[in-house]
Amino acid sequence: MKNFYSNGKLLLTGEYLVLDGAKALAVPTKFGQDLTIESIQEPQIIWGSFTNTGECWFEAVFDLAKLRLVSTTFNSDKEGNTDVIAETLLEILKEAKRLNPSFLITNGGFIVKTELTFPRNWGLGSSSTLINSIATWANVDAFTLLWNSFKGSGYDIACAQNESPIFYQIQNKKPIVNQVDFNPDFKENVFFVHLNQKQDSKEGIAKFRESQQDFSNEINRISEISHQLLETKSITTFNDFIVEHEKIISSIIKLKPVKERLFPDYFGAIKSLGAWGGDFIMATGNEETPKYFKEKGFETILPYNDMVL
Repeated sequence: MKNFYSNGKLLLTGEYLVLDGAKALAVPTKFGQDLTIESIQEPQIIWGSFTNTGECWFEAVFDLAKLRLVSTTFNSDKEGNTDVIAETLLEILKEAKRLNPSFLITNGGFIVKTELTFPRNWGLGSSSTLINSIATWANVDAFTLLWNSFKGSGYDIACAQNESPIFYQIQNKKPIVNQVDFNPDFKENVFFVHLNQKQDSKEGIAKFRESQQDFSNEINRISEISHQLLETKSITTFNDFIVEHEKIISSIIKLKPVKERLFPDYFGAIKSLGAWGGDFIMATGNEETPKYFKEKGFETILPYNDMVL
């Protein structure tokens, strides 16, 4: 039996502009996904995907010889389509085999189990953790597997592979990953709040790509802010950089910052993380912060130390 584990992710700076070369600050999370592979005699891949509570939400059987879908079951009426999920998974496996033709060459087959350690709607990287673990299983480059299967910057793959905060940048179409010491003195004043909805990052990226403007100045400034957030010792200065970052991205994607849109009366600073409109936000505040968001109907509030690896 083989087991692979990949970390979840949060993008603290550089959303959207990381696609065009901005230096982004990202953190791996204490949550992630396990991938377990057990050999069997039957020439099939019997796949089961499980939630963090142990519920099997997706099952599929693939014929290994022809690498095609035999059957699938989707145990949820909330989101997704069983055929789309199965076909997406099949394409990832096929691409991994294209990158390494010896992958899945066996006399038997496999029982494969994935298990998240976070709720599926949290948006911490159910796809990226899966791709990274499949890449490890197949002995192929995870960034190449991602870019040949999906779109995206790849920062989530970098987080899946690292045990500490990172700077992530794309240069000449290649990922540049550097571990950094991001350990704010005021981290007890930093919280991550889930917005009760999962945002489709593909949709956000597509909207960003619609603009053909030159964002060189904005890219440079966002890269500077990434460094400044790393270095600042003052939460007041940290807040100023967050507000500036939100204004820059707002002007590019033509959406109001999340604080202006949902929490105009909040006493601290708020920043969107990743694709705007869903998943987690980062809020700076104090012991009153959880109470504020719970009164607004947002129950999932994690202190910095409970979220960041």
